[in-house]
Amino acid sequence: MPTIDEILQQAVATTGLDDFGDDSFRAGLGILLNSLDREARLNSEGEAFFYDRIARYLSQRLQVEDWYRRHPEIDDVPIQGPLVGIGLPRTGSTALSILMAQDPEVRYLRRWESSQPCPPPSTVSGVDPRIPVGKGEMVGTRHHVPVDKDGPMECHELMALDFKSHIFHSFAQIPTYSAWLVHEADLAPTFAYQRRVMKLLQWGEPTRPWRLKTPSHVLFLDALDQAFPEAKFVMTHRDPTDVILSVAELYADIIGRYSDHLDRPYIGRLNVEHWTLGMRRTLDFRAAGNDHRFRDIDFRAMQADPIGEMKGLYGWLDEPVSGEFERRMLAWWNTAAQERDPSRKADPILFDLDLDRIRPEFAEYVAHAERWTAR
Repeated sequence: MPTIDEILQQAVATTGLDDFGDDSFRAGLGILLNSLDREARLNSEGEAFFYDRIARYLSQRLQVEDWYRRHPEIDDVPIQGPLVGIGLPRTGSTALSILMAQDPEVRYLRRWESSQPCPPPSTVSGVDPRIPVGKGEMVGTRHHVPVDKDGPMECHELMALDFKSHIFHSFAQIPTYSAWLVHEADLAPTFAYQRRVMKLLQWGEPTRPWRLKTPSHVLFLDALDQAFPEAKFVMTHRDPTDVILSVAELYADIIGRYSDHLDRPYIGRLNVEHWTLGMRRTLDFRAAGNDHRFRDIDFRAMQADPIGEMKGLYGWLDEPVSGEFERRMLAWWNTAAQERDPSRKADPILFDLDLDRIRPEFAEYVAHAERWTAR
């Protein structure tokens, strides 16, 4: 992998720009590059993938700062909301985010703009060239939910502009970076920069409430709250032992494309550590006077009655569900039911996971989730 200076110089040469904005990104970039070089054991496809990805994030950061330099009024754009979907991964949160995106009155982070927010969409005439012709990029070997190129994307890539994002260790085995991210990194600048980019994306558009979703936000709620003190949260819930195995399999599916030395037991340990920590931090955040900001949805309830759960969420928000919104939700749900890949379960032994041993680590969270979702 290149050095920090080499990859920064490449981004400058590519864009003709040299202002990266706040220096907060440099710490994460340095640790990431070092971890990729020493630990990831990338194959040739992995090296090309990461070099391109990192260079793209740096180039986009340069362009974000250039747009603000030429149009400082972007900073005056109001951010309404947002409503943020969080929870353990593989709990139906992706389906929830797609259902929320069917509301014609909201703004969400679209797949094609998440990794390339520049230029601001309102400044593009005609069909935006960032919109893929097909379904767009697929990482790993299969689609885990039906993919819509115009559908919602998680916040990972906006966070990656500050090089503090869970996305990187879903692509590679980088234990030093992963430990630093959740135990040492300051994500307040990361979410502040995300808000900056969201203003850029919304610039020139009508003001609409934002809908966001990222499971790993459970690890960083205090920092997120600093940037978005007006945020409300919708949290999805499912048996954690189902979740851990499912997300470990997803990581392995993706990482196995970029490394020929897949360590499944490491992936299992990583996910147990991060998601138990995320649940402890979420419990603490909610107990610190923030419980009223949360709406909770059980995975089984969403599967049984998705429209009813969405109407309950909107009732909690004191917002209407229009006829058009409901029609769009029904259309997507019915299509998704036909296109979704059949579920399959990996063998926990492959990931050195003893589900009976893991279950007590989530016991406090499970007890709270049962109370939160009881209606």
